[in-house]
Amino acid sequence: MDIPRIVQTQVEAKIGQQKIILLYGTRRTGKTTIIEKIVEKYQKGAMLLHGEDLFVSELLQNRSVTNYQQITQGKKLLIIDEAQSIPEIGKILKLLIDTIKGITVIATGSSSFDLVNKTGEPLVGRNLEYYLYPIAQQELSSIEDFLTTVKNLEERLVFGSYPELWHLNTFQEKENYLKQLVNSYLLKDLLMIENVKGPDILYKLLQLLAWQVGSMVSTVELAKNLQINKLTVERYLDLLSKVFIIYSVSGYSKNLRKEVSKSKKWYFFDNGIRNALINNFSPLSQRNDIGQLWEQYFLSERMKFNRYNNYQPQYFFWRTYDGQEIDLLELNNGQLHAFECKWKEAKVKVPLGFQKAYPDAKFTVINKENYLDWITKNDDYSNSLVK
Repeated sequence: MDIPRIVQTQVEAKIGQQKIILLYGTRRTGKTTIIEKIVEKYQKGAMLLHGEDLFVSELLQNRSVTNYQQITQGKKLLIIDEAQSIPEIGKILKLLIDTIKGITVIATGSSSFDLVNKTGEPLVGRNLEYYLYPIAQQELSSIEDFLTTVKNLEERLVFGSYPELWHLNTFQEKENYLKQLVNSYLLKDLLMIENVKGPDILYKLLQLLAWQVGSMVSTVELAKNLQINKLTVERYLDLLSKVFIIYSVSGYSKNLRKEVSKSKKWYFFDNGIRNALINNFSPLSQRNDIGQLWEQYFLSERMKFNRYNNYQPQYFFWRTYDGQEIDLLELNNGQLHAFECKWKEAKVKVPLGFQKAYPDAKFTVINKENYLDWITKNDDYSNSLVK
């Protein structure tokens, strides 16, 4: 199935500008497929180089204007796939864009280029950044009808949305693929970095986070479980964020004494990865973690939707020490919008403490009946935000 990717359209709209287009995303989210389609479209005017090819890496590290003129002769578009593999890639990109007139450079990365201190020099003013996630429901909505979406919801909560899944026919094939992805590809970039001791501790850390999705996570407790120090845990969490496997949401507070503000919750960008880590691909009828799956699914889809529609709020959760809580807050230009995720439709009142502290905030309960309005449609609320 050919699924139109929103990022491809956004990137193509910027080709022709004297800019470096940075396209980030975890391995296997479809970056290579996108750039191959772009190369096919621009044909002889484009050149595709693979950053993991040692010859390409050595060629580009010869940082001279003459070398780059020879490489790009007759080209308007230069694409470097997995560019984070090339030492001092930032210096290379900076010299390319500053000296080769009329060129657009697309550099893809399965990790932030600053992960291994390879930016070399800042690219501020020269670059545009885009993020590619596993398939978004907004992308699927362009090729499937409502009934198909409803039918496939449970499968997406369990197996997630990595592109390769659409080419696999059975649940067993999908389960095997996700387990292989976790074991072989997901941590590849981190394991090439010094001071990361090996895959075992990172894998166990991810497992601990997978069990605690939607709960406040203590780095002290993680350190005790892993038998390493707290600073190392914090460093590993930062690294795992920079390869786009997990993300954190902090507690929101206006310094009210009853509000939790120093803790974080950690989520995975994809439900399938989380379920592979805990080795549970059982159907929803046999699970006791439906609430966690639903909350993580909505948060990730909402973030994809916001990013693809050029709306970038700050994200928080809200909780008080006496147990009142809200799953997700979005803060933008002083406007606060609260979302509470409920798998089954239910009447949920705004927590009294939140209502008193933030009387102007909006509050929405997200359930199976209305979730698509918040992850696929530019409704009046979203339109007012993305302008």
